[in-house]
Amino acid sequence: MTDPTRTIRVRCTGRDRPGITAGLLTVVADARAELLDMEQVVVGGQLTLDLLVGLGGGDALLKELLFHGWERGIQVEFEVAEEPTSQRPRLRSVVTVIGQELSPAALAAVTGAIAEAAGNIARITRLSRTPVTSYEFTVVDGDTDEMRTALVAVSADHRIDVAVQRENLGRRAKRLVVLDVDSTLIQDEVIELIAEHAGCAGEVAEITARAMAGEIDFADSLRERVGRLAGTDASVLDDVSAKIRLTPGARTFVRTLKRLGYTVAIVSGGFDVVTDRLAEELGIDHAFANHLEIVDGVITGRLVGEIVDRAGKAAVLRRTAAAEGIPLEQTVAVGDGANDLDMLAEAGLGIAFNAKPVVRDQADTAVSVPYLDAVLFLLGIRRDEVEAADAADPPVHVGRD
Repeated sequence: MTDPTRTIRVRCTGRDRPGITAGLLTVVADARAELLDMEQVVVGGQLTLDLLVGLGGGDALLKELLFHGWERGIQVEFEVAEEPTSQRPRLRSVVTVIGQELSPAALAAVTGAIAEAAGNIARITRLSRTPVTSYEFTVVDGDTDEMRTALVAVSADHRIDVAVQRENLGRRAKRLVVLDVDSTLIQDEVIELIAEHAGCAGEVAEITARAMAGEIDFADSLRERVGRLAGTDASVLDDVSAKIRLTPGARTFVRTLKRLGYTVAIVSGGFDVVTDRLAEELGIDHAFANHLEIVDGVITGRLVGEIVDRAGKAAVLRRTAAAEGIPLEQTVAVGDGANDLDMLAEAGLGIAFNAKPVVRDQADTAVSVPYLDAVLFLLGIRRDEVEAADAADPPVHVGRD
């Protein structure tokens, strides 16, 4: 093992440009020094590169690095450091912070909560500037549960979203995303749009609100609401499909996931006449929903087949994962209502999206900004990566955004 007194941290700073890292590492290689660790970051065009090197028998490397830096306008500093040990695995967490605006006070509260839980921030990465601001903090050590509890309070105080996840292979290996539809993938509640045509919008909306808040059984509420639609001409379903508004960022979200090789599924307590059209329009792999009975062109007020309720959504997640050969820990579920809770609990990562309080309290994490593509940041995907992919392969927009 290298003598700790001969382990040196080399910090190089200067204006970022091509070839800096290659040149410094070439100097280290020519001196036959041992490279123990390195890390580099660029902020506002200024590069900071840290090298941890074992000097071995002499200080010639230090002189060569100083001369190399002087020639190229790079500041080089040294300090004696202990050699990193690989004997003890270190717990690593990722804290993702999302907000319409992230003030210094909010970020100070986030980093303070991490420190209070004995976490040490090893890296900070900006994930996005638009449509929201988001950062990812890689944290070493600390009590994850204590950190999560403290950050929940910070989230409420500063009206930002904060997610804490273990940094491991599972986080980077998600392969299936299952989305709720009404008030998640789309901004509307489809049954309420149909109810407007049937003349019972107020009654249906009141029942829907109670069901989504978990006050009444979803399956019973669905039968009651569908019953109010009896006698409505089925042609209204075409009108309703045309009026549906995608959630901002929905196209970007699905398009990016597909580019990355994810399987995407939607599951709805609504009706397959709508979800099938959405799946075709967005290129979604699987769609599951209830089947509305129609006889002689008229909605009968009954459902056909098994109801997709709270338990049914979780079953869809399990069946889809099994059919695709994807372990449940590599799945993500996104939803807003109480009937999504079992699905969110079953998934490897359950995300409450602009959700009711009962859902926010029980999900792994929550997103409260009105952009569905903000969920990408919880998966470690940066906005500039999304924009670069769109620039290389421009999306074709047909119909709604």
